[in-house]
Amino acid sequence: MSRQRFDAISESQKRSPIEVDPISRSSDVYAAHVFNDYRMLQCLTKDALESVRNAIFSGSKINRKVADQVAEAMKGWAISMGATHYTHWFQPLTGATAEKHDAFFDLLPSGQALEKFGGAQLVQQEPDASSFPSGGIRNTFEARGYTAWDPTSPAFIYGATLCIPTIFVSYTGEALDNKTPLLRALHAVDEAATGVAKYFDKNVAKVNATLGWEQEYFLVDRALANSRTDISLTGRTLIGNAAAKGQQLDDHYFGVIPNRAIAFMKDLEKECLLLGIPVKTRHNEVAPNQFELAPVFEEANLAVDHNLLLMDVMEKIAVKHNFKVLFHEKPFAGINGSGKHNNWSLTTDTGVNLLSPGSTPMKNLQFLTFFINTIKAVDNYEELLRSSIASASNDHRLGANEAPPAIFSIFIGTQLSNVLDELEGVTKGKLSPEEKTELKLNVVGKIPEILLDNTDRNRTSPFAFTGNKFEMRGVGAKTNCAKPMTILNTIVAKQLRDFKKEVDTLIDKKSLKKDEAVFNVLREYIKTSKRIRFDGDGYSDTWEKEAKRRKLSNNKNTPQALQILTSKESIALFQATGVLSETEIKARQEVELETYIMHLQIEGRVLSELVYNQVIPAAVEYQSLLIQNVLGLKEIYGAAHTSLSDATSSIIEQIGENIVELKKKTDAMSTASAKAEKQTDTNKKALAFCDNVKPYFDDMREYCDRLETLVDDRLWPLTKYREILFIK
Repeated sequence: MSRQRFDAISESQKRSPIEVDPISRSSDVYAAHVFNDYRMLQCLTKDALESVRNAIFSGSKINRKVADQVAEAMKGWAISMGATHYTHWFQPLTGATAEKHDAFFDLLPSGQALEKFGGAQLVQQEPDASSFPSGGIRNTFEARGYTAWDPTSPAFIYGATLCIPTIFVSYTGEALDNKTPLLRALHAVDEAATGVAKYFDKNVAKVNATLGWEQEYFLVDRALANSRTDISLTGRTLIGNAAAKGQQLDDHYFGVIPNRAIAFMKDLEKECLLLGIPVKTRHNEVAPNQFELAPVFEEANLAVDHNLLLMDVMEKIAVKHNFKVLFHEKPFAGINGSGKHNNWSLTTDTGVNLLSPGSTPMKNLQFLTFFINTIKAVDNYEELLRSSIASASNDHRLGANEAPPAIFSIFIGTQLSNVLDELEGVTKGKLSPEEKTELKLNVVGKIPEILLDNTDRNRTSPFAFTGNKFEMRGVGAKTNCAKPMTILNTIVAKQLRDFKKEVDTLIDKKSLKKDEAVFNVLREYIKTSKRIRFDGDGYSDTWEKEAKRRKLSNNKNTPQALQILTSKESIALFQATGVLSETEIKARQEVELETYIMHLQIEGRVLSELVYNQVIPAAVEYQSLLIQNVLGLKEIYGAAHTSLSDATSSIIEQIGENIVELKKKTDAMSTASAKAEKQTDTNKKALAFCDNVKPYFDDMREYCDRLETLVDDRLWPLTKYREILFIK
């Protein structure tokens, strides 16, 4: 019965690292498979290049004549690189990427063949949208969806296919993807931040949101992973007793990278460099067989594309190295899960990081302006930001004493808190010369010195300032970064707009000087956003009570967290910034809830199958062997057998008791699931699965894990934690 498990163990133990040809210099191959500005410079006319650059910088439209030139240049370059097909590469609401390949091939009326790819094919395609989630935006018979070229993210060659990053919209124009609202949010924050940045430097013409993600993941031998139905179908282990040794010795974290893993990483990095993904950091993470990869920061839209591409590449490289890569936020109970920290900042086209202090008081006032406005934005919309990281898989991780809690708060450190406390005392209205001097020299002027020793020591803060950026730590390893980045940039854009209006009003109507007006508005923001600042332990009961007193949300599961999306405040925010229409917001909420339901449906079915097809049969088989043993002892020793068979009888009873309870829980779960299925309202259905079905998963797991400790190891059919996590 356990043959598959032992065959998988045997196969995994025969593995050896696959040789990877080294790269002498990363710079020599970086972006070799990317149709970037350098290649456009070589292939396009001056006017065409200028048109594309203007589209990237200011969002201006590219006319069809220029599109034809770009397409012809792309085709020639791609074919010279060995490409045979092209695809519009987009991000539907599945959370992954999608593509439909067409060949550079057509027939002339004469029957002759030629390679064809024009501006029409570059700019727009019409893939069938009927099977992608839409949240009710379109009927099945209105299947048409359109992909449209996004020139801000360069095309690239992967394998033998030219991939063109695109947006994806419905026949009626609504966004059916994650990229479209992200681009709108980035445009909104660009306009708002540029307006505020001009207070400090009139030369600023554009502000880019930057993103540096940190991708955590597990590597598991492919044979071991394939021997487990739950890993194959859900991405995590639904049952499994903890190994005697886990992560408690901290011997994996930052340790020597195992040979097979380092070979995988070298191969991955080689492919990433060719694709222009600027990978820089690699290391062992806390849990056994857990690792992390991080790149150089990039413009947010490109960074999102690169992260999605990276995950695709990782899965393909993993197959080559006989691994399965797990992105699930909590694939193994009892050890750390995986996140994807999103490091965010704002950078001007003049090269200034707006969240980094400078050498003068005015530059530091600029830093404070964007720093405090970000805090205020998060305070205003903390519940909405929480919704952006909600998913069935991330629910297992958030608040699990290794990751941020579900309560959103901001960590800025004691020293910066002291600075804000001093600014809170700024005089209302005009400032005296003495106060101006004090503020500029002893408060604002000393910020760079303060930040030298303001390292972030609270590693579980949901939203922390880490020197020149904010780090959003609750993002799950599977999550498309576009979701939290859309929300974050939208709320900051709205906040900066409001800030500029207030400052301009004080300058125009109260005759305050610019820096006086800025200080006055910031003072009020510091006062009204105090509740969101917290430097302590987010897991304590005391903090939960304090957070409740502060009226901070504590949405511990996805159905609760998603309710905020369709609130009046959220709809007004998205409409005011032009990021999402009311129809698009409601559709996204519907899609997210449906996805949550389907995840729990699948897990329930897989768990039930494991119980009835593997766990109970193995337990009964071992119980039968023990019963034969007791009967044999009785036959030999008669009444005297009792003292010899007491221990065996006890195990028989324990197995029986656990089987009985496991069956009860499994049947009850199936009944609850069937009842939840009958709900027609999506929100009620999601809550029914969350409240009435999901709790049985832990109960069933408890009995399965007890049986794992009781049943003969030779009979247990499921590959165990000690094998999955410690076979290198």
